[in-house]
Amino acid sequence: MFEPLRAAGGTLCTPDWPARPALQRLLDRDGDPVRTASGNPLRLATAGGRRRSFEERYEARIHLKGEMMFRDRDWHDLLNLLVWLTFPHAKAALNARHFKALAAQRAAGMANRGPAQDAFTLFDEGGVIVAACDDELPGLLKAWHWKELFWRNRERLNARMRFVLFGHALYEKALQPFIGVTGRGVVLNVEPGLLARPSGEQIAVLDTRLAAHLSDSRNLTAARDLAVVPILGVPGWHPDNGRESFYDDTDYFRPGRMQETRDG
Repeated sequence: MFEPLRAAGGTLCTPDWPARPALQRLLDRDGDPVRTASGNPLRLATAGGRRRSFEERYEARIHLKGEMMFRDRDWHDLLNLLVWLTFPHAKAALNARHFKALAAQRAAGMANRGPAQDAFTLFDEGGVIVAACDDELPGLLKAWHWKELFWRNRERLNARMRFVLFGHALYEKALQPFIGVTGRGVVLNVEPGLLARPSGEQIAVLDTRLAAHLSDSRNLTAARDLAVVPILGVPGWHPDNGRESFYDDTDYFRPGRMQETRDG
C-alpha cells in the first residue's frame, strides 16, 4: 500500500522524527520546489490558533501564499507532505479546486459547504487512484461486485488494474489497517503499457493524468462521482484475502444498492 511513497519516504531514514528543516528541503527539491497551482513554492508553516480570515483558511493559505500548516511529530501531516511530494501536480490541482469553491462560497455568502467541496475533501483524505486498461473491471468496481472483481477476476485484475493510494488519511489508517477501512476512487483509463512500467514512472504519469482530471470542473462535483474501494480486498493488501471466504464478509464487502433492492 505504501509503495507510492517509497521514493519520497525513503529519504527520511532517521532514528528520530524528521526535523522540519529536512522536510522543507525535500519540498524545495534542489531549486525545483513543489508548487501550488498559483505558482507559489510550498512551504511548511506553523499551525496556529483559530483562523479568522478567509485568507488564513487552510486551503486558501496554501493557494494564496504557498503556506501549508504543519504539525511536527504528526503522522497525518507528515503523510500529507509525502503525498504532495509524490503527486505534486494532482495535489496542486485539488487545492486549486478547493480554493475556487471556497471563493465562490464566500462570494455567495453561503455558510455551508457544497457537495463538490465534500467530494474534494473526501478524495484528498481518502482517495484512491484506480488505473485500468480494461473495459469491464471498472464496472464491477462501480457496481460493488467485490467478489467478482477481487476474486473471480483476480488474475485479470492483477494484469489490467492498479490501485494506488492517494489520500493521506487513508495512508494513516494503513499504518494499522483494520477490516472496514474504505477509500474513494477516481478511475483513470490508461494504456496497457503503463502498468508494465516501473513504479516511479507509473506514479509520474498518474500524477499528470489525475491533475488533468481534477482540473476539469465537470469532474468530481459530488461524492457520488467517487467509486467506493474496500482497499483490503485488493490482492496482496491483506494476509487473508488469498482465500475466497475473505470476500464473504458482507459487513465489509457490502452488496451494491441495486443488488440489495433486487434481493430484498
